[in-house]
Amino acid sequence: MGFRDDFVWGAATASYQIEGAAYKDGKGLNIWDVFCRDPGKVYGDHNGDVACNHYELYKEDVQQMKAMGLKAYRFSISWPRIMPEGKGKINPKGIEFYSNLIDELLAAGIEPYVTLFHWDYPYELYIRGGWMNPDSVDWFAEYARVVVDAFSDRVTHFMTFNEPQCFIGLGHVTAEHAPALKNPLTDTFLMAHHVLMAHGKAVQAMRAAAKQPIQIGYAPTGTMCYPKTNSPEDIEAARRTLFACPEDAYRWSWNVSWWSDPVILGHYPEDGLKLYERWLPDMKPEDFKLMQQPLDFYGQNIYNGTCMQAGPDGKPEYVDRYAGFPKTGIQWPITPECLYWGPKFLYERYGLPIYITENGMSCHDVISVDGKVHDPNRIDFLGRYLYELRKSAEDGTDVRGYFQWSLMDNFEWAKGYSERFGLIFVDYRTQERIWKDSAYWYKHLIETNGGELPR
Repeated sequence: MGFRDDFVWGAATASYQIEGAAYKDGKGLNIWDVFCRDPGKVYGDHNGDVACNHYELYKEDVQQMKAMGLKAYRFSISWPRIMPEGKGKINPKGIEFYSNLIDELLAAGIEPYVTLFHWDYPYELYIRGGWMNPDSVDWFAEYARVVVDAFSDRVTHFMTFNEPQCFIGLGHVTAEHAPALKNPLTDTFLMAHHVLMAHGKAVQAMRAAAKQPIQIGYAPTGTMCYPKTNSPEDIEAARRTLFACPEDAYRWSWNVSWWSDPVILGHYPEDGLKLYERWLPDMKPEDFKLMQQPLDFYGQNIYNGTCMQAGPDGKPEYVDRYAGFPKTGIQWPITPECLYWGPKFLYERYGLPIYITENGMSCHDVISVDGKVHDPNRIDFLGRYLYELRKSAEDGTDVRGYFQWSLMDNFEWAKGYSERFGLIFVDYRTQERIWKDSAYWYKHLIETNGGELPR
């Protein structure tokens, strides 16, 4: 046993993080273009104006993917590159860029997986209220229709949103990300409601515009939970905690169920409705009918997890991490078990085929004296995590694919270029691409369909 024969091995990127060309060919401003202008907002005052210059180097990058043996490439489309004002006028140069990228991928035998929104919100819509504005539901649906109308003759896999936990939570609750606002909690719940409705209306628009049958999914995130032991009590403690809403209202956005229950089950979680009652917007039954559109798959970005056990009273308890617990370059804990239990719990609750739409690690990568980039920590990390994912698949979780984050080093949001998540090293001074040891390892893993992972 192992991964299914048609398992999708891929890598992922996001538009603002790699494309550059921030002011070229009619692209409109996004909120990150504006955010990065303010001193001190981003590490080193870095910005995405050039990033990896993928806009100019996409053909070379696709050849790198082909050489690596990728079966699929998950990338996001820049909304204001397609529609500079976020609605209305369509930018032909934007359509042309993504059309050329898609053609290049298909010629290389790589399946495009398109994410509609990975955080680069059109600035022209932001100044009209952004997700606060109820019209944002229609704005996003219009954009989704334009994208699917342009590309669904060749693209069959689409995702609506990437990590709403982050673009609402980090952008509007904690102000760490663009647009760097600390909105009242009432505002943030209204935004979330509009985002979920926008997802549903976009799915409707995409299905109506599709030129062939398409697969539509969604790519949220969250900290997974895994049990200390395999006892039924510990397993239930981990499951309950994964789907619980945070009691700390200022951490409300960082959870799974508030963002996924409405989309798949048609309602908000009961515990969240009680915890957050005072901040909730007016909600109509038709809102939830709109949110709950049939999906073909469920994507989840998974990086780490929390260990849980059942306490003496049966209630879930967090298990403290021991001194010296392993962590990545960005200081995230290394918890391979989350790639077994996370997909398992999500599949049990939501019943949709699972794609791991992001997973990977930041390392302190450097070009060594031999001219190569040696990253044994990343190889070890990926081997441990993918071993757990394979076990989850063998134990009945319907896991269809895995997208490593990231194909190449890139602009890591508020961390600027200080973190390197890529399989491919990018020298930002020259735009040279250098395969890290992990890229060669991943190529071999794909060739063997994960067969040479340790047992």
